[in-house]
Amino acid sequence: MIWDLHVHISGIDGATPEERLARMIAIADRMGIDRFCVYGGMTWIKDPSPETFCDFNDQVLRAIARFPRRAFGFVYLNPKYVEASLAELERCVARGPMVGVKLWIAHPCSAPELDPIVRRAAELKAVIYQHTWFKSGGNDPGESTPEDLTQLATRHPGVPLICGHTGGDWEHGIRVIRPFKNVYSDLAGSDPVAGYTEMAVRELGAERVIYGSDVGGRSFASQLAKVFGADIPESARKLILGENLKRLLTPILQTKGIKP
Repeated sequence: MIWDLHVHISGIDGATPEERLARMIAIADRMGIDRFCVYGGMTWIKDPSPETFCDFNDQVLRAIARFPRRAFGFVYLNPKYVEASLAELERCVARGPMVGVKLWIAHPCSAPELDPIVRRAAELKAVIYQHTWFKSGGNDPGESTPEDLTQLATRHPGVPLICGHTGGDWEHGIRVIRPFKNVYSDLAGSDPVAGYTEMAVRELGAERVIYGSDVGGRSFASQLAKVFGADIPESARKLILGENLKRLLTPILQTKGIKP
């Protein structure tokens, strides 16, 4: 069982969201990937207005409606617009089919504006994914680091939070999130270098490590290689490739009557 935490319909060929997800599924079938979590629209904007992130979410809703047994949708929000983000959370998750929240670059996740969004997402049992990065030349304005995420995790200790990309500089990111038991490591997006998955398992435990690809920014093959090529027990590999994500998603799937 392989469940991919992190895919986009941007970077994939196709004129419509449905065509792009169909193309992605055709590739994933060759790689043995069963389910996807889909974020964002056919293009991407770092600091989207409410109108733009609602449009992106509409594109994902179209794509997952075509393939409901393969794809889960995560609602894309901009915490600069708290009320609009809460309304979109209601539309897409509370009243719609989406099962998670995607937060990207627009606003640091350590900021208090995140709190009402996290509280409502937790009430809905939605999985929360936050992009993080450590950039040697300095992060983009509003871009979070794993350290920002640990501040949010401290304020919401009972809420699972996924540390997107584990900060890019994964050796640093793993050490930062290690004490925070509600924070999970996402393997997606960086180069498939040796040692990444092994360190995450050693320092965090296999139960806190999740496979994702970041397709179409990366390939399925390169990101799966991080897990299949890692020197870890087979039991840990199974957790990382799908069992951990399934465990996190099961509460909201059960609430919505969706069979895992």
